[in-house]
Amino acid sequence: MDTHQEFINEVENSIRKTYKKYIWRPFCKAINDYELIQPGDKIAVCISGGKDSMLMAKLFQELKRHNKFPFELVFLVMDPGYTLKNRNKIEENAQKLGIPIQIFDSDIFDSVYHIEKSPCYLCARMRRGCLYAKAKELGCNKIALGHHYDDVIETILMGMLYGAQIQTMMPKLHSQNFAGMELIRPMYLIREEAIIRWRDKHQLEFLQCACKFTAENHDVSDEENKSKRLEIKQLIKELKKVNPFVEGNIFKSVENVNLKTVIAYKDENGKHMFLDDYDKEE
Repeated sequence: MDTHQEFINEVENSIRKTYKKYIWRPFCKAINDYELIQPGDKIAVCISGGKDSMLMAKLFQELKRHNKFPFELVFLVMDPGYTLKNRNKIEENAQKLGIPIQIFDSDIFDSVYHIEKSPCYLCARMRRGCLYAKAKELGCNKIALGHHYDDVIETILMGMLYGAQIQTMMPKLHSQNFAGMELIRPMYLIREEAIIRWRDKHQLEFLQCACKFTAENHDVSDEENKSKRLEIKQLIKELKKVNPFVEGNIFKSVENVNLKTVIAYKDENGKHMFLDDYDKEE
């Protein structure tokens, strides 16, 4: 057995053994609890080049190896305009980890480069649309994204503190623009710290932010470049010092919503006020 295959075996064994409790089991639990995969699915596992999506690809390979029911996988990489160095890094890591990726090109980075208002939001939406379109072209009915538990709880707090709303990042969604397509998040219950430990154990180096704007605007001040998500991440870290259960409580808060104790809520029929039924309860 060559050295390369030995490394791949080591990575895969660590998922099954060393990180079984903190990575493999939460992955399987999310798939089962949220019914993310059904027999006959063809899933585009979307790889951005970061640690989360690369680990997700390895987890899907492990799941496929068990093959309890038939489903297909495509390991899909969209190049939105990466530098040659970053693209090569993705290809090298995929080869190193034994992930058979398919790469397709787009010009999203150029499209949003001169957008001043919310370029990151627009970029994310455009990238998702391109992934849906390519996945559908390849015969897939689902795309899988590598958002993890920490992304979920940070999104909840960001919505409250900066968006004046209570919402979460859902474990699966039907596409509004691509009929028959669905988005799934199988890393939903995996903590980021476990992903980092897995990465560091194998001395892997993945892309951080490969955004063209970030790479070229070195003169932007730290304050201007500060991410709201990083602020929320730090806030949760500080709250955890006082309450070690704060992360789990944030997550569970959107599982325990009592509509009788909120002023108003929205659904597909519009906005509903508590006053709508208030006098009926006398």
